[in-house]
Amino acid sequence: MAIAYFQFYAELNDFLPRDKRHVKIPYSFTERASIKDTIESLGVPHPEINCIEVNGKSVDFSYIVRDGDNINVYPISTKDLVKSKIDLQPKQLNIICFVLDIHLGKLATSLRLLGFDTLYRNDYEDEELAKISHEQSRILLTRDKGLLMRSLVTYGYYVRSTNPQQQIVEVLRRFDLFNAVYPFQRCLRCNGLLKHTDKEVIVDQLPETVQLQINEFHRCQDCGQVYWKGSHYERLQQFVESIVNNGN
Repeated sequence: MAIAYFQFYAELNDFLPRDKRHVKIPYSFTERASIKDTIESLGVPHPEINCIEVNGKSVDFSYIVRDGDNINVYPISTKDLVKSKIDLQPKQLNIICFVLDIHLGKLATSLRLLGFDTLYRNDYEDEELAKISHEQSRILLTRDKGLLMRSLVTYGYYVRSTNPQQQIVEVLRRFDLFNAVYPFQRCLRCNGLLKHTDKEVIVDQLPETVQLQINEFHRCQDCGQVYWKGSHYERLQQFVESIVNNGN
């Protein structure tokens, strides 16, 4: 039986059992397997990996693990610290957009509030999520590491926090998006873009008090939802400011 030795660094240890974190892990095997498949069998999804070194040399995901290999696996956070000839991360997207799994509904709303193109439905199947991420070059955000291991997924991230407000800060920090925040541009309900609309066009959709007090309105170009700066607006504005301040 052959044995290879794996060491995972920084946040990649989040995916390992406690007794295998920050230590060299012996891995026994009898059949040939790619390093990608072997790493994922240990619990670490490929989209979280920036580079791999085997016996001091950089390799890609197709490398076949051999007896006696000493393997170091590094996450994206170490990119500036660990220089590698083979960067396993895909080319950076020109336009950042997301698709989220069923566990991240509140995060989806927050991303839309901040202006990011974000697809979310509470009935997406895993196969559909992976396909959307692949075909539309969307970053798949999930709390299911098995979903990130699907071969179709190129752009993805496992959201660590379970707190919605911490989740949005975590995602903005991971993808360096604090300067890309452009709030109140998307429909919180369907993700469509908002467009200014005249009051006369939508007056029959408004509560009587709003008809009398508000004169500026925006409407979703997809679902028709109407938005105005009511009592909730100040609360949302404070939320946006609190999030952005985390990037300063």
